[in-house]
Amino acid sequence: MDSRVESTELHAKPVAYIFSEDLVKISSRLPSNRNRSLLVYSLVHAYGLLTTCTGQAPPQRFLVVRPRPAGKKELLAYHTHDYLEYAMNRSSDAQNLLEASEFGLEDDCPMFHGIKDYITQVAGATLTGATVIRNDISDVAICWDGGRHHAQKARASGFCYVADCVLAILFLKRTVPSAHPLKKPRVMYLDLDLHFSDAVSQAFHKPGSTTTAQVLTLSIHHAAPGFFPVSPLASLPDVDDPAFDPFTLSVPLKAGASAKTFLRIWPIIEHVKDIFQPDFILVQCGLDGLAGDPMATFNWTLGGEGSLGWCIHRIVHEWQGKKMLLGGGGYNTPNAARAWTYLTSVAGGIPLSLDAEIPEYSGYLRFKPSFTLDVPAGNMQDQNTEEYFQTIEATYEGILSVLHSRMVSPTL
Repeated sequence: MDSRVESTELHAKPVAYIFSEDLVKISSRLPSNRNRSLLVYSLVHAYGLLTTCTGQAPPQRFLVVRPRPAGKKELLAYHTHDYLEYAMNRSSDAQNLLEASEFGLEDDCPMFHGIKDYITQVAGATLTGATVIRNDISDVAICWDGGRHHAQKARASGFCYVADCVLAILFLKRTVPSAHPLKKPRVMYLDLDLHFSDAVSQAFHKPGSTTTAQVLTLSIHHAAPGFFPVSPLASLPDVDDPAFDPFTLSVPLKAGASAKTFLRIWPIIEHVKDIFQPDFILVQCGLDGLAGDPMATFNWTLGGEGSLGWCIHRIVHEWQGKKMLLGGGGYNTPNAARAWTYLTSVAGGIPLSLDAEIPEYSGYLRFKPSFTLDVPAGNMQDQNTEEYFQTIEATYEGILSVLHSRMVSPTL
């Protein structure tokens, strides 16, 4: 265990872990990730991470918070009435195909039994996490069932039926009534999924704006012709573009991105954070960029410099502000359970060893052949060249300059 992490976390508030049996049950019905939620929680439980500690040291690391379903009014803070009415009140066997297409409820987002409960439970879970950090109950919240970053205002997309990320950002950006003096909170959304955070980025994009924004979105993802989702915002930003918005940022990476890739670009993310100085940081921890995922595009790992675990450690334990960790993509279910279990331990300041053997429990056989926690790198070639890194860095020199000027002379 990292003694530095241990010592700095001794007196911290416990990490809020958003969980209920109802949430896991309904999330496990998601067509794109059947039973993933159940395997994630069961592995977290098998390692005993959520065991409440009382009395003597070690102190309590986690506070299990039962989420409440989101109400219609909360969902309408972003979604349209027509979308919610159709998605939540039509049975999957009696849908009008034309309307289903209009609302995106086909192909990768089919209607399924329990979709109404899924929408309200997932949105409610992420909003519960946002409430926990906003009300100072905890400095860090975890909701692995959230992170549905493709859901649009009026349609489902990319396996995502509810825009829980957008709803949480809208909630967190409201002025806290008890603040003295009243201060408009700044919210940074950082997306680590393989796919571009199109719905979240579009929701807060202000093309050609010259004002300071409360919300900054930054997506690190793969981008290539035809790769989902197709969006002009997924490209490397151009400060000379009339639609450029320094608060809507992207770092597109080429195939084979590894821990070394993320280590190289990480100073850019740190600089963006330092300039923006967010009060709240939402991190979408999609796992489809990990080695071994069926998407087979990135070669990211859990351990070592530049790894997913390394990034989350820095965010949770070194960055100022309140944080919430959300889920996202990830289609190798055992590896998703490995990764989010490990990130849970990292967030709690008690990182498990990646060589740790999977505990013998009912889901044990899902983790063959290694039966360990690690997700090691594969043999994929990293196509992010030195020339491309230099292009990214040169581009962000201009972006950071514009962002800094906006923050120095705020016009909120």
